[in-house]
Amino acid sequence: MNQFPRTVVGGLSISRMLIGTNWFLGWSHTTAAKDNFIKENIRERKTMARIIEVYLRNGVDAIMGQIDNDPLKSAICDAEDSTGVKCHIISTPHFPVNAETPTKGFDLSEAERIIAHNKSMGAEFLLPHQCTTDAMVDRCTRTLRKMDDLCALIRKYEMIPGLSTHMPESIIYSDESGLDVETYISMYNSMGFLMQVEVDWVANVIRNAKKPVMTIKPMAAGQLRPFQALTFVWNTLRPQDMVTVGTMTPAEAEEVIEISLKILEGRDSQIKLQETRSKSSIKSKA
Repeated sequence: MNQFPRTVVGGLSISRMLIGTNWFLGWSHTTAAKDNFIKENIRERKTMARIIEVYLRNGVDAIMGQIDNDPLKSAICDAEDSTGVKCHIISTPHFPVNAETPTKGFDLSEAERIIAHNKSMGAEFLLPHQCTTDAMVDRCTRTLRKMDDLCALIRKYEMIPGLSTHMPESIIYSDESGLDVETYISMYNSMGFLMQVEVDWVANVIRNAKKPVMTIKPMAAGQLRPFQALTFVWNTLRPQDMVTVGTMTPAEAEEVIEISLKILEGRDSQIKLQETRSKSSIKSKA
């Protein structure tokens, strides 16, 4: 098995590339028609398993997303069985919030049910989704209200706690307050897609984070081509940080892995370029 560069998060060694799941689950960030295409053509156990197998065979052994559902969980198990490689699960469930949550706290019985379910599904990392985390950000007190309760429950079930966020403040306030987390999920791409401040500001937040950061949306949901997108993220992140990359075919998975290794190792890539008729005049005749 090939070995992709690795990092350590909360004492656990995982690959620096993480398997993204939006292209499995139907969240294209593009159009409803694109979402439906994914659900009708990709969200199928065997199709997803074949893609995950490519990652696992190349040393990319961690997957992120809403894992507590089928057929994705079954596809992960199938890929593990066919490759003999364990896939570390980074789960991002959401916890219900309402107008009273910031003051009265989460419904801890419901929170524990969600956490226990994710544990039973094999999750080793549990990071409350952005829709939970960012609702708890308090810019006045520079804290994430009541998130310590969730972190304590995650620890109780012997999983590694973290935060998934779209807000740079979440990382900064968590570090300042000493919240018991081991990692963060953050938007990061050269286009600034879905990022709340300029790219250089987010880069600075990630660079100064006290814990490793799992970055997402490197290709801006398909709006950036892999070469440009991956060159930017791999060259501006720290050695401990990660990049989450999802694909819709095994061949795409092979490509993004090879492009990433080329960038990280500083070598030339043998990836075949796509061709159109208009490029005929610039092709080498040698």
